[in-house]
Amino acid sequence: MNASSVSARAQEAPRGSRASDSLALRLAALKAFTTARWRARTLRTRADIARFQTGRLAELTGHASSRFGYYRPFRDRSFEDWPVVDKAVVTEHFDQMNVFGIPASQVRAMLAAGQERGDGFVVGQSTGTSGNRGYYVISDRERFVWLGTILAKTLPDALWRQHRVALALPGLSSLYRSAGAGSRIQLGFFDLALGVDAWANQLDRFAPDTLVAPPKVLRLLAERGRLHAQNIFSGAEVLDPLDRAAIEQATGRRVREIYMATEGLFGVSCRHGTLHLAEDVVHFGWEPPLVGSRLSAPIVTDFTRRSQALIRYRMNDLMELDPAPCACGSPLQAVRQIAGRADDILMLETPHAREVMITPDVFRNAIVDAHPGVRDFRVTQTGPSSLEICLEANASMDMEAAVRAKLAERLAPFGVAPGITVRRGLSVPFDHKLRRVRRAAS
Repeated sequence: MNASSVSARAQEAPRGSRASDSLALRLAALKAFTTARWRARTLRTRADIARFQTGRLAELTGHASSRFGYYRPFRDRSFEDWPVVDKAVVTEHFDQMNVFGIPASQVRAMLAAGQERGDGFVVGQSTGTSGNRGYYVISDRERFVWLGTILAKTLPDALWRQHRVALALPGLSSLYRSAGAGSRIQLGFFDLALGVDAWANQLDRFAPDTLVAPPKVLRLLAERGRLHAQNIFSGAEVLDPLDRAAIEQATGRRVREIYMATEGLFGVSCRHGTLHLAEDVVHFGWEPPLVGSRLSAPIVTDFTRRSQALIRYRMNDLMELDPAPCACGSPLQAVRQIAGRADDILMLETPHAREVMITPDVFRNAIVDAHPGVRDFRVTQTGPSSLEICLEANASMDMEAAVRAKLAERLAPFGVAPGITVRRGLSVPFDHKLRRVRRAAS
């Protein structure tokens, strides 16, 4: 099925205990919505956020040390002394990090059998962009808490106004599909793996007022004159300034971001277009910035998760925070840029065979700054000291020369002078995430 829409009013209400459960879940979503809106009004300063998070961390660590076997040894330690974990650690100790005692192997088996639901919970997995998948288990109640929170941040008028929301996101699971149950939101789901052409006409007929999709999809629709939604949200991939400019120029509307991963909801843009971290539901710690860079990786702790621990989890994203306050007045931390993933850091050799780490923003900025005609590009590290640059099919020789020169200029301070091959012709993948800067092996 290419697309489907779910309307709460069109569904027959479940009966007996199912009706009671359904009502409880709807109330959980409503409570999360109103709580998120209340916090937006009452958390007015950074000090307010710090006090709030201190209380939530105390509650969470008490729960975790009593319910999750992995964290029992840390019961009497301060939060700062709890271990920082990553995807590999979570996968290895998965059964000790969820209240159901489910191992990662059982999640894999369920998903391989096409089964997402268990008894009161849902399992899922990441898209595996970095080569290995992450897994999650979440209760039904937590799904609806997620729903209420994200609606409060994206569609704050959802309690009194109906919305038609189109979702074109990878790995659409029960986490997203829960949004159609008992809400004033009518949802349309569109399969990215089929490509935009397979469902563009259905999208037109659905006529959404809100569209959530990766930036490559938004840009394609915008450039074809088929992006008519009033509320445009970019999700699932990094919103590159190139794509933002193309979408906003074609539509005359602002693109907002939803920063969300398998691990949870981490940020939403305000009406000014500034991405704010969701510090009302997540605590953010930070790895030390990379040498010579303002980018660092977040270490996240989700206050809302009780079925599976998400405590001091090191994300793979690289981002730069903005120290300036946003014009919207929110005290939630503003993000200047999400520059990519740690997997996208290139490791180039100097003439003396010393390996140097260079973050993806260095390459992106060099190419975009090289020539005003650059509208898209790819950078792939193909060897220890070699790069392949892909430009659009109609890129001029002047553009190629300018890109080569600017890259050489920006890379010289790192002591590297890689061989650069330039080719023309770009394709946009719809069955996996677009990564403009990457290592060939990743």
